[in-house]
Amino acid sequence: MKKRRLGNSNLEVSALGLGCMGMSFSYGPPRNRQEMTSLLHAAVDRGVTFFDTAEVYGPFTNEELVGESLAPFRGRVAIATKFGFRLGETGGPWAGLDSRPEHIREVAEASLGRLGVETIDLFYQHRVDPQVPIEDVAGAVKELIQEGKVRHFGLSEAGVETIRRAHAVQPVTALQSEYSLWWREPEASVLPALEELGIGFVPYSPLGRGFLTGKMDENTEFPATDFRSGLPRFTPDAMKANRVLVDLLAALGSGKGATPAQIALAWRSPGSPGSCRSRGPRTSTAWKRTSERPRSS
Repeated sequence: MKKRRLGNSNLEVSALGLGCMGMSFSYGPPRNRQEMTSLLHAAVDRGVTFFDTAEVYGPFTNEELVGESLAPFRGRVAIATKFGFRLGETGGPWAGLDSRPEHIREVAEASLGRLGVETIDLFYQHRVDPQVPIEDVAGAVKELIQEGKVRHFGLSEAGVETIRRAHAVQPVTALQSEYSLWWREPEASVLPALEELGIGFVPYSPLGRGFLTGKMDENTEFPATDFRSGLPRFTPDAMKANRVLVDLLAALGSGKGATPAQIALAWRSPGSPGSCRSRGPRTSTAWKRTSERPRSS
Protein backbone atom coordinates (compact mmCIF):
# COMPACT_ATOMS: atom_id res chain seq x y z
CA MET A 1 0.00 0.00 0.00
CA LYS A 2 1.40 3.38 -1.00
CA LYS A 3 1.70 6.12 1.61
CA ARG A 4 0.63 9.75 1.38
CA ARG A 5 1.69 12.74 3.45
CA LEU A 6 -1.36 14.91 4.10
CA GLY A 7 -0.56 18.33 2.72
CA ASN A 8 2.52 19.94 4.25
CA SER A 9 2.10 18.13 7.57
CA ASN A 10 4.17 15.26 8.89
CA LEU A 11 1.12 12.98 9.05
CA GLU A 12 1.84 10.09 6.68
CA VAL A 13 -0.95 7.60 6.06
CA SER A 14 -1.88 4.87 3.62
CA ALA A 15 -3.26 6.10 0.30
CA LEU A 16 -6.48 4.24 1.05
CA GLY A 17 -8.13 4.76 4.42
CA LEU A 18 -10.95 2.88 6.10
CA GLY A 19 -14.07 4.79 7.13
CA CYS A 20 -15.65 2.90 10.01
CA MET A 21 -19.02 4.63 10.37
CA GLY A 22 -21.04 1.95 8.58
CA MET A 23 -19.86 -0.73 10.99
CA SER A 24 -21.99 0.76 13.75
CA PHE A 25 -24.20 3.47 12.33
CA SER A 26 -26.29 4.87 9.44
CA TYR A 27 -26.02 1.97 6.96
CA GLY A 28 -28.58 -0.31 8.55
CA PRO A 29 -28.26 -2.19 11.86
CA PRO A 30 -24.81 -2.37 13.52
CA ARG A 31 -22.71 -5.22 12.20
CA ASN A 32 -21.41 -8.14 14.23
CA ARG A 33 -18.62 -6.84 16.44
CA GLN A 34 -16.30 -9.80 15.94
CA GLU A 35 -16.73 -9.65 12.17
CA MET A 36 -15.89 -5.95 12.19
CA THR A 37 -12.83 -6.58 14.34
CA SER A 38 -11.69 -9.15 11.81
CA LEU A 39 -12.29 -6.67 9.00
CA LEU A 40 -10.21 -4.00 10.76
CA HIS A 41 -7.39 -6.48 11.29
CA ALA A 42 -7.58 -7.53 7.63
CA ALA A 43 -7.27 -3.90 6.57
CA VAL A 44 -4.10 -3.49 8.64
CA ASP A 45 -2.73 -6.70 7.13
CA ARG A 46 -3.27 -5.23 3.66
CA GLY A 47 -1.36 -2.05 4.51
CA VAL A 48 -4.06 0.36 5.68
CA THR A 49 -2.79 2.71 8.39
CA PHE A 50 -5.55 5.35 8.44
CA PHE A 51 -8.91 4.79 10.15
CA ASP A 52 -11.82 7.20 10.53
CA THR A 53 -14.45 7.30 13.27
CA ALA A 54 -16.45 9.86 15.32
CA GLU A 55 -18.15 10.14 18.68
CA VAL A 56 -21.53 10.53 17.00
CA TYR A 57 -21.24 7.17 15.19
CA GLY A 58 -23.37 4.95 17.38
CA PRO A 59 -23.07 7.23 19.25
CA PHE A 60 -19.82 6.23 20.97
CA THR A 61 -19.87 2.54 19.99
CA ASN A 62 -17.86 3.03 16.81
CA GLU A 63 -15.01 4.72 18.64
CA GLU A 64 -15.02 1.88 21.16
CA LEU A 65 -14.94 -0.72 18.39
CA VAL A 66 -12.10 1.01 16.55
CA GLY A 67 -10.11 1.61 19.71
CA GLU A 68 -10.36 -1.95 20.97
CA SER A 69 -9.80 -3.57 17.57
CA LEU A 70 -6.74 -1.49 16.73
CA ALA A 71 -5.15 -1.69 20.18
CA PRO A 72 -2.65 -4.36 19.02
CA PHE A 73 -1.41 -1.98 16.31
CA ARG A 74 -0.67 1.12 18.40
CA GLY A 75 2.11 3.13 16.80
CA ARG A 76 1.45 1.58 13.39
CA VAL A 77 -1.88 3.23 12.58
CA ALA A 78 -3.43 6.70 12.72
CA ILE A 79 -6.98 7.19 13.97
CA ALA A 80 -9.07 10.23 13.08
CA THR A 81 -12.14 11.14 15.08
CA LYS A 82 -14.47 14.15 15.20
CA PHE A 83 -16.27 16.66 17.39
CA GLY A 84 -18.99 19.19 16.69
CA PHE A 85 -22.41 17.70 17.45
CA ARG A 86 -24.63 18.01 20.46
CA LEU A 87 -26.18 14.65 21.28
CA GLY A 88 -29.77 14.15 22.40
CA GLU A 89 -30.61 14.04 26.09
CA THR A 90 -30.69 10.24 26.08
CA GLY A 91 -27.39 9.99 24.21
CA GLY A 92 -29.26 9.20 21.02
CA PRO A 93 -29.18 10.92 17.64
CA TRP A 94 -27.62 14.37 17.50
CA ALA A 95 -29.73 17.34 18.54
CA GLY A 96 -27.70 20.02 16.81
CA LEU A 97 -24.23 21.47 16.36
CA ASP A 98 -21.93 22.35 19.23
CA SER A 99 -18.36 23.49 18.69
CA ARG A 100 -18.03 25.61 21.81
CA PRO A 101 -14.42 25.37 23.07
CA GLU A 102 -15.50 23.78 26.35
CA HIS A 103 -17.48 21.14 24.46
CA ILE A 104 -14.54 20.42 22.15
CA ARG A 105 -12.43 19.68 25.22
CA GLU A 106 -15.14 17.44 26.68
CA VAL A 107 -15.36 15.45 23.46
CA ALA A 108 -11.59 15.11 23.21
CA GLU A 109 -11.30 13.72 26.73
CA ALA A 110 -14.14 11.26 26.16
CA SER A 111 -12.79 10.15 22.76
CA LEU A 112 -9.33 9.55 24.22
CA GLY A 113 -10.92 7.18 26.73
CA ARG A 114 -13.05 5.30 24.20
CA LEU A 115 -10.17 4.95 21.75
CA GLY A 116 -7.77 3.92 24.49
CA VAL A 117 -5.04 6.30 23.32
CA GLU A 118 -3.07 9.14 24.86
CA THR A 119 -3.24 11.35 21.76
CA ILE A 120 -5.82 11.72 18.98
CA ASP A 121 -3.94 11.60 15.67
CA LEU A 122 -6.37 13.79 13.71
CA PHE A 123 -9.25 15.71 15.30
CA TYR A 124 -11.81 17.02 12.81
CA GLN A 125 -14.58 19.52 13.33
CA HIS A 126 -17.39 17.32 11.99
CA ARG A 127 -19.47 20.20 10.63
CA VAL A 128 -18.98 23.96 10.80
CA ASP A 129 -20.98 25.53 13.65
CA PRO A 130 -22.28 28.94 12.54
CA GLN A 131 -22.80 29.95 16.18
CA VAL A 132 -19.11 29.62 17.09
CA PRO A 133 -16.37 31.64 15.33
CA ILE A 134 -14.02 29.26 13.57
CA GLU A 135 -11.12 31.11 15.19
CA ASP A 136 -12.40 29.94 18.59
CA VAL A 137 -12.66 26.37 17.31
CA ALA A 138 -9.12 26.42 15.93
CA GLY A 139 -7.86 28.00 19.13
CA ALA A 140 -9.43 25.28 21.26
CA VAL A 141 -7.84 22.52 19.17
CA LYS A 142 -4.52 24.40 19.25
CA GLU A 143 -4.59 24.22 23.05
CA LEU A 144 -5.24 20.47 22.90
CA ILE A 145 -2.30 20.07 20.52
CA GLN A 146 -0.07 22.04 22.87
CA GLU A 147 -1.16 19.76 25.73
CA GLY A 148 -0.30 16.63 23.72
CA LYS A 149 -3.89 15.40 23.54
CA VAL A 150 -4.24 15.97 19.77
CA ARG A 151 -1.63 15.81 17.00
CA HIS A 152 -3.41 17.33 14.01
CA PHE A 153 -6.43 19.56 13.34
CA GLY A 154 -8.91 18.86 10.57
CA LEU A 155 -12.13 20.27 9.14
CA SER A 156 -15.01 18.54 7.39
CA GLU A 157 -17.25 19.98 4.66
CA ALA A 158 -15.94 23.51 5.29
CA GLY A 159 -15.90 26.31 2.73
CA VAL A 160 -12.83 28.18 1.54
CA GLU A 161 -13.27 31.24 3.78
CA THR A 162 -13.71 29.07 6.86
CA ILE A 163 -10.65 27.02 5.95
CA ARG A 164 -8.51 30.13 5.55
CA ARG A 165 -9.63 31.65 8.85
CA ALA A 166 -9.06 28.42 10.77
CA HIS A 167 -5.68 27.83 9.13
CA ALA A 168 -4.50 31.30 10.23
CA VAL A 169 -4.97 30.29 13.90
CA GLN A 170 -3.92 26.64 13.80
CA PRO A 171 -2.56 24.96 10.67
CA VAL A 172 -5.19 22.64 9.24
CA THR A 173 -3.72 19.27 8.33
CA ALA A 174 -6.64 17.93 6.30
CA LEU A 175 -10.10 18.68 5.00
CA GLN A 176 -12.57 15.83 4.73
CA SER A 177 -15.40 16.27 2.23
CA GLU A 178 -17.53 14.08 0.01
CA TYR A 179 -15.86 13.60 -3.37
CA SER A 180 -16.32 10.98 -6.04
CA LEU A 181 -17.00 10.55 -9.74
CA TRP A 182 -20.59 11.61 -9.15
CA TRP A 183 -19.94 14.42 -6.63
CA ARG A 184 -17.16 16.74 -7.77
CA GLU A 185 -18.17 20.03 -6.14
CA PRO A 186 -14.83 20.46 -4.25
CA GLU A 187 -13.04 20.96 -7.58
CA ALA A 188 -14.52 24.43 -8.12
CA SER A 189 -12.81 26.32 -5.29
CA VAL A 190 -11.94 24.03 -2.38
CA LEU A 191 -9.21 21.91 -4.00
CA PRO A 192 -7.32 24.94 -5.38
CA ALA A 193 -7.39 26.55 -1.92
CA LEU A 194 -6.10 23.38 -0.26
CA GLU A 195 -3.25 23.17 -2.74
CA GLU A 196 -2.37 26.82 -2.14
CA LEU A 197 -2.37 26.40 1.64
CA GLY A 198 -0.68 23.00 1.73
CA ILE A 199 -3.65 21.24 3.32
CA GLY A 200 -4.35 17.56 2.67
CA PHE A 201 -7.63 16.28 1.28
CA VAL A 202 -9.46 13.21 2.59
CA PRO A 203 -12.41 12.51 0.29
CA TYR A 204 -15.09 10.35 1.85
CA SER A 205 -17.64 8.22 0.03
CA PRO A 206 -15.41 7.74 -3.05
CA LEU A 207 -17.81 4.94 -4.00
CA GLY A 208 -20.82 7.24 -3.96
CA ARG A 209 -22.18 5.75 -0.71
CA GLY A 210 -22.07 2.36 -2.38
CA PHE A 211 -23.80 3.22 -5.64
CA LEU A 212 -20.63 3.14 -7.74
CA THR A 213 -20.00 -0.49 -6.77
CA GLY A 214 -22.67 -1.52 -9.27
CA LYS A 215 -24.37 -3.62 -6.60
CA MET A 216 -27.61 -1.65 -6.53
CA ASP A 217 -30.23 -0.41 -8.97
CA GLU A 218 -33.71 1.12 -9.00
CA ASN A 219 -35.09 -2.02 -7.35
CA THR A 220 -32.80 -1.77 -4.33
CA GLU A 221 -34.67 -1.11 -1.08
CA PHE A 222 -33.11 0.40 2.04
CA PRO A 223 -34.32 -0.26 5.59
CA ALA A 224 -35.39 2.69 7.73
CA THR A 225 -32.12 2.41 9.66
CA ASP A 226 -30.16 3.10 6.46
CA PHE A 227 -29.86 6.86 5.96
CA ARG A 228 -29.76 6.41 2.18
CA SER A 229 -33.49 5.69 2.37
CA GLY A 230 -33.99 9.46 2.74
CA LEU A 231 -31.44 10.71 0.20
CA PRO A 232 -32.71 12.02 -3.16
CA ARG A 233 -29.84 10.32 -5.02
CA PHE A 234 -31.14 6.93 -3.88
CA THR A 235 -34.72 7.18 -5.06
CA PRO A 236 -35.57 4.59 -7.74
CA ASP A 237 -35.78 7.22 -10.50
CA ALA A 238 -32.44 8.75 -9.57
CA MET A 239 -30.66 5.41 -9.39
CA LYS A 240 -32.10 4.40 -12.74
CA ALA A 241 -30.93 7.66 -14.33
CA ASN A 242 -27.46 7.41 -12.79
CA ARG A 243 -26.96 3.79 -13.76
CA VAL A 244 -25.28 4.99 -16.96
CA LEU A 245 -22.24 6.03 -14.90
CA VAL A 246 -21.92 2.58 -13.33
CA ASP A 247 -22.25 0.98 -16.77
CA LEU A 248 -19.41 3.21 -18.00
CA LEU A 249 -17.20 2.15 -15.06
CA ALA A 250 -17.99 -1.50 -15.81
CA ALA A 251 -17.03 -1.01 -19.45
CA LEU A 252 -13.76 0.68 -18.51
CA GLY A 253 -12.95 -2.10 -16.07
CA SER A 254 -13.78 -5.01 -18.37
CA GLY A 255 -10.46 -4.84 -20.16
CA LYS A 256 -8.50 -4.61 -16.94
CA GLY A 257 -10.22 -7.32 -14.96
CA ALA A 258 -11.53 -4.64 -12.61
CA THR A 259 -14.89 -3.99 -10.98
CA PRO A 260 -16.71 -0.64 -11.17
CA ALA A 261 -15.67 -0.05 -7.55
CA GLN A 262 -12.00 -0.56 -8.34
CA ILE A 263 -12.18 1.86 -11.26
CA ALA A 264 -13.97 4.45 -9.11
CA LEU A 265 -11.28 4.17 -6.44
CA ALA A 266 -8.47 4.33 -9.00
CA TRP A 267 -9.84 7.60 -10.39
CA ARG A 268 -8.43 10.79 -9.00
CA SER A 269 -8.68 14.41 -10.01
CA PRO A 270 -5.52 16.10 -11.32
CA GLY A 271 -4.29 18.86 -9.05
CA SER A 272 -5.49 17.31 -5.80
CA PRO A 273 -3.09 17.96 -2.90
CA GLY A 274 -1.69 15.13 -0.81
CA SER A 275 -4.76 13.08 -0.12
CA CYS A 276 -6.11 9.79 1.18
CA ARG A 277 -9.42 8.28 0.09
CA SER A 278 -11.62 7.04 2.93
CA ARG A 279 -14.05 4.24 2.14
CA GLY A 280 -16.18 2.03 4.35
CA PRO A 281 -16.84 -1.60 3.36
CA ARG A 282 -18.80 -3.64 5.87
CA THR A 283 -17.51 -7.12 5.05
CA SER A 284 -14.04 -8.61 4.65
CA THR A 285 -15.02 -9.86 1.20
CA ALA A 286 -15.99 -6.36 0.07
CA TRP A 287 -12.75 -4.98 1.46
CA LYS A 288 -10.63 -7.53 -0.40
CA ARG A 289 -12.58 -7.10 -3.63
CA THR A 290 -12.23 -3.32 -3.82
CA SER A 291 -8.76 -2.88 -2.35
CA GLU A 292 -7.09 -5.04 -5.00
CA ARG A 293 -5.52 -3.03 -7.79
CA PRO A 294 -6.78 -3.45 -11.37
CA ARG A 295 -4.22 -5.02 -13.67
CA SER A 296 -2.51 -2.73 -16.16
CA SER A 297 -3.71 -2.75 -19.73
